Amino acid sequence: MRLSDAERQDALDVLEEHVRTGRLDIDEYGARTAKVTAAKRVSELIPLFDDLPSPRPSALLNGAAAPGVPVMSGESPLAGFLTRSAVPIAIVLAIVVLILSRGRLLIISVALPLVVAAIAGMRRRRS
Repeated sequence: MRLSDAERQDALDVLEEHVRTGRLDIDEYGARTAKVTAAKRVSELIPLFDDLPSPRPSALLNGAAAPGVPVMSGESPLAGFLTRSAVPIAIVLAIVVLILSRGRLLIISVALPLVVAAIAGMRRRRS
């Protein structure tokens, strides 16, 4: 994902905060700010902040980090699993309802996966 000017500025502000708190010296700050200024992609920021605690640049907190790089989010692993699995689970439940009701609850069997898919889609767009 390409960096915006605002994301680059935010990364520079975060580096400045790390200098103020004593985590980076002036030489490290200079080297890292030059790399942030030249960075084109979010993935180029990752090595510049790997060894630093919070605060982190917003570009790294918004889930844009490279695969295998942990990004903190407010979503629990169970909630993430359920969001990803909602539609397949709804389809299986709809088939079970259809079989057990011998076709009498056909509308529920068709509507259930559609409603769950719509809700899961809205949750994905929000996060």
